[in-house]
Amino acid sequence: MISSSSLLADDSLPLGFRFSAVTAGLKPSGKPDFAVSVADRLASAAALFTANRVKAAPLIVGARHLEESGGKVKVVAVNAGNANCATGNIGLAACETVCAAAAAAFGATPHEVFPSSTGIIGVPLPAEKLVAALPSVERDLAADADHFSAFSRAILTTDTRPKLAAAMLTIDGKIARIAGVCKGAGMIFPQLVPHATMLVYIFTDAAIAPADLNTMLRDAVELSFNRISIDGDTSTNDTILLLASGASGATITPSNSDFTAALGDVCTSLAKQVVDDGEGVTHVVELQIEGAANDADALKVARAIAHSPLVKTAWAGCDPNWGRLMAATGYSGAQVEPERIAIWFGDQQICVNGGRAPDFDEPRAHAYLKSREFTIRIALGIGSGQCRFWTTDLTTEYVHINADYST
Repeated sequence: MISSSSLLADDSLPLGFRFSAVTAGLKPSGKPDFAVSVADRLASAAALFTANRVKAAPLIVGARHLEESGGKVKVVAVNAGNANCATGNIGLAACETVCAAAAAAFGATPHEVFPSSTGIIGVPLPAEKLVAALPSVERDLAADADHFSAFSRAILTTDTRPKLAAAMLTIDGKIARIAGVCKGAGMIFPQLVPHATMLVYIFTDAAIAPADLNTMLRDAVELSFNRISIDGDTSTNDTILLLASGASGATITPSNSDFTAALGDVCTSLAKQVVDDGEGVTHVVELQIEGAANDADALKVARAIAHSPLVKTAWAGCDPNWGRLMAATGYSGAQVEPERIAIWFGDQQICVNGGRAPDFDEPRAHAYLKSREFTIRIALGIGSGQCRFWTTDLTTEYVHINADYST
């Protein structure tokens, strides 16, 4: 069973990790902006990074550190208020400085430290502020729900609330726990590959080899974080990290369907929380695409709809303009036979055989689209391809937030 709230129970937190959040002075608000997790012993690790070819310094350093350590992490160091992106060699050096200092503070080698950053792009990272904050981090470290919650709040930028999810399951008589935290509210269209920013940190106390962890993470992300979009922008800093401490004694392989299902549920919960907290969002939309030639085509249709300003602004106005859905479907690149398309708003059929449903009730459809959350189902009538995708409307508030972001 998945639990999600601003504060998880102590017994839902994975064993083997401690958390801290302090103010280093990067956020103009003066709120905590440096979140750190320390594993009691080296944890297995797997990570996925943005597909954006402009990658922030911590992504470059983090990927290199994982390779050098053989997929092992002792310390996770996350700063908010500065993305450390488009900062050249100075940014890389600043990131390595923070990693070296954190390693010295917590008994690790620099390549056992995984860095992340989020915030404004193009501003040099004041590494000295983060280094100076490490003694406070060390004093504050603890393995309880309050500190995990504080970690979740310190990584926020334009988010309005923290995002957490957890799951527990019994494996061979031992309790294994999974707990995740993420941030993200704008610049959200993750394309995470081996292939403002989304950062995700998931912790488990199961014992899992790095290679297996990598397989599990990719599978879970493909059906969760790679199925959301707020504004169609792919951040330079998108990162998902999965750590396994092994402290529970429960050993897991990718063939364990119960664990992989729980991991997928945690990822889906976090992904949907990101969408729900989108910048200026007044509607959260679940797209259900079915009857496509294949799953890839279903995803093409979902993404075309989710990224259409015409569609998204119609949703903002609760306008049941289903013609815009048809248009986006048609240019999506998927195989389409227009005369086979059917569309539903909730349980009301809007379109049949590519045309307006004879009993289309526009006032009823308008009323349905006033809901905070609603579902749109599109059947292409060609094959068995399908997908679920979560997205949002596009409002004037989104424009204001992003027009004023750096000023």
